[in-house]
Amino acid sequence: MDKRTDVDIIAKTTVFKGFFRIDRYRMRHRRYDGTMSDPIEREVAGRGHIAAVLPVDPDRDCVVLVEQFRAGALGAGWEPWLVECVAGIIEAGEQAEDVARRESIEESGCRIEALEPIHCFLTTPGALTETVNLYCGKIDSRDAGGIFGVSDEGEDIKARVYSVEQAIALAENGSINNAITLIALQWLALNYPALRQRWRSDVRNS
Repeated sequence: MDKRTDVDIIAKTTVFKGFFRIDRYRMRHRRYDGTMSDPIEREVAGRGHIAAVLPVDPDRDCVVLVEQFRAGALGAGWEPWLVECVAGIIEAGEQAEDVARRESIEESGCRIEALEPIHCFLTTPGALTETVNLYCGKIDSRDAGGIFGVSDEGEDIKARVYSVEQAIALAENGSINNAITLIALQWLALNYPALRQRWRSDVRNS
């Protein structure tokens, strides 16, 4: 059931447009008792939607993660170099799967051979429109690792190979502190044995 009809948007104004776009909404929504709320104002930020992928080599039991500078972490008072999944913004007319494949090459040098959907979710629904299409991608990690990124976009990205066990341990011991990568690694911890067997079977049957 589409509950968007239970929201009355009185006004919507763009108050800022840069790397992010910020819109101010004045609206009312239906309350749980069936009445409409008083008008409320909320600012909502957006910069597009994301495709993210966790590159995994099932033949060598390896994961490739990337490290890069993040201004949001710096602003929050955290260490600004984060270990993450590969990710990129989905531009108009692009498919999430195509972005995941492209970004894997740009950020880690790894070509995706197969994609396994993990989930699509909102990152911060209280303030952002951003959604993430998250995948696990099959790769060959033999030549993985190094410095990558698109220089015109100010990217300086280090790709590093971890064993599956090491990568999952990073999530468990608190070394990973961003939600996309935590979700991906927790999913891997639960699903890797079956995924590994399936991907290896695909090769034998091809």
